Amino acid sequence: MLNLNLNYDKVSVRSYLNFETDVMTKMESDPRLRFYNLYFEARDIMDLATFRLGRQPIINSVAGGIYDGASLTLKKTDFKLNAFFGGNVPAYQKLELIENFEENFLYGGKFTTTVIPNFQIGLGYVNKNFQPQKYIANRLNPDLNPIQVEIENKSNQYEFLTGEINYTQPKLVSINTRYDYDLNFNQTSKVEFDARTDAVDRLGINVYYNYRLPKIRYNSIFAVFDYGNTHEIEIGADYQISKSLTVIGKFGNVQYKDENSQRVGIGLSTTYGNINYRKTFGYAGELDAVSLYSGYTFFEGLFTPSIGLSYTTYKLNPDDEANNLTTLMVGANIRPFRMLSFDLQGQYMDNKIYKNDLRLFFKLNYWFNLNI
Repeated sequence: MLNLNLNYDKVSVRSYLNFETDVMTKMESDPRLRFYNLYFEARDIMDLATFRLGRQPIINSVAGGIYDGASLTLKKTDFKLNAFFGGNVPAYQKLELIENFEENFLYGGKFTTTVIPNFQIGLGYVNKNFQPQKYIANRLNPDLNPIQVEIENKSNQYEFLTGEINYTQPKLVSINTRYDYDLNFNQTSKVEFDARTDAVDRLGINVYYNYRLPKIRYNSIFAVFDYGNTHEIEIGADYQISKSLTVIGKFGNVQYKDENSQRVGIGLSTTYGNINYRKTFGYAGELDAVSLYSGYTFFEGLFTPSIGLSYTTYKLNPDDEANNLTTLMVGANIRPFRMLSFDLQGQYMDNKIYKNDLRLFFKLNYWFNLNI
């Protein structure tokens, strides 16, 4: 894995790539080089604009990920406008442009303002097209004899309008709201509300709500099915007993078309780690899970051991036999220098599918910065 940035004044070339191969068993795809980012960036053009060209990330609730293309951001005082255009990335993040670009493109933009004190208001649009891969399937001809037919679907599409209004009063309350409208199906896709207050000393209270429809691509076969929306609400609180100890509790309810499901979670967070218990019941199945994690740094960051343990029992229906899942993680980070670190981690899992599965991971990190 390589994250390499070359900087000169307000101009940069940024890259993030990964090389992978199986050293024990030769795989058909070995070796494989993935390019997650590779783009040119120019910042503060005329103290107004930032321009990017190449393979770059896109942060969007509808079509997040990476794409090959260009983006332009204009920012002045309390106003910001972002626009982007490009194509989908080929399979396995190959360093090449995707075929049939006219069926695999995306574009959109977002306008944001903070001109009203304590408020952030945004309005966005995104249009993303997909070309599904062709495949061979068995079908019956007019004589009811099986034949092989090549299936090629048209480009599927997301087209959404998005809006958000956020309000923040420091040390008192923060409220975030979001609205997504599906232009293809002419209906509301998602309404989201998230609020937190810290008005009471050491006590924080959270309220979360969303209304959501399944996100279906236009021209997809799934669009013909009868699907229902969900309403979800969660209320939580955290109380700081001391600077190093906090108690956390949450309760959530999900309302489906004709059913409902609930979840409860409690936890304890300390400077040495945390312990949590979660239970779900109702239409979504029954689950009981206990998890423990601890990590602490010694010798001013030189050595950081960590351990995680969880045990889960779950079943879809009350009359089903319960399944058990045990996971264990033990690791350590060694950082002899600020720019150099080593990570070693062992992972163990045991359930009815993976019996006594043990995996070891090793990673070397070297951080450097080059300004020309």
